[in-house]
Amino acid sequence: MTNALNMDFPRFEPGWVWLVGAGPGDPGLLTLHALHALQNADVIVHDALVDERILALVPQTAELESMGKRGGKASPKQAEITARLIDLAGQGKRVLRLKGGDPFVFGRGPEEAEALVGKGIPFRVVPGITAGIAGLAYAGIPATAKATNSAVAFVTGHSETGEVPDSLDWQALAASGAVVVVYMPMKHLGDIREKFLAAGRSPDELAAIVSKGCTPGQEVLETTLGTCVEDAAKAGLKPPSLLVIGEVVRLRETLSWWTP
Repeated sequence: MTNALNMDFPRFEPGWVWLVGAGPGDPGLLTLHALHALQNADVIVHDALVDERILALVPQTAELESMGKRGGKASPKQAEITARLIDLAGQGKRVLRLKGGDPFVFGRGPEEAEALVGKGIPFRVVPGITAGIAGLAYAGIPATAKATNSAVAFVTGHSETGEVPDSLDWQALAASGAVVVVYMPMKHLGDIREKFLAAGRSPDELAAIVSKGCTPGQEVLETTLGTCVEDAAKAGLKPPSLLVIGEVVRLRETLSWWTP
């Protein structure tokens, strides 16, 4: 890429795998290191959440391989994806594993990196802006604000088994009073609501669902914890989505700034 900032970008060496976060959608949220990787990779193995506008930045000299996983649809297994990364690196390719958001936030980046280490394959991690921060910001909802909260918790809406995480201490999370941001909540939205209510959070607590954040299809539903399931169904919201619970939702009234 053109070194307009007079930066020394790291050399993307043959046989290396770079685990790169593509951010939540808007190509403008790519980091400079991510753009550098896109323009220098031989093969880009990307997931289903990478925005098409970002893939359009890939030069014709690079190969694109889709390894997207979507619930309810035939998708590559994680072991297949990891094996493919190892195989391509073994061929001396410069391999870019491109993941939506950040590869180390509710992604499988750590597992992929560990497998690469096990095979003696060098790798680099390029963090990306995670949806739990950027998706809320584009909806006009800060993750933290001095007047509302001094803590925020990021939670996944389903575990490796596809179910609501059973290892999470819902009582402690609810009692903390923290703003909670739930990634991938839609499949189990009803169960998630019931766990928070049973743990003591109020049904009147403000909540919002951000669907397809940071993309032209972004939709934001302001609701409450008690009515979020019915309101989401009525609005027809689709994944990928985020659920945010807490008083920060009220700030959207004045901070909403972005129109897709």
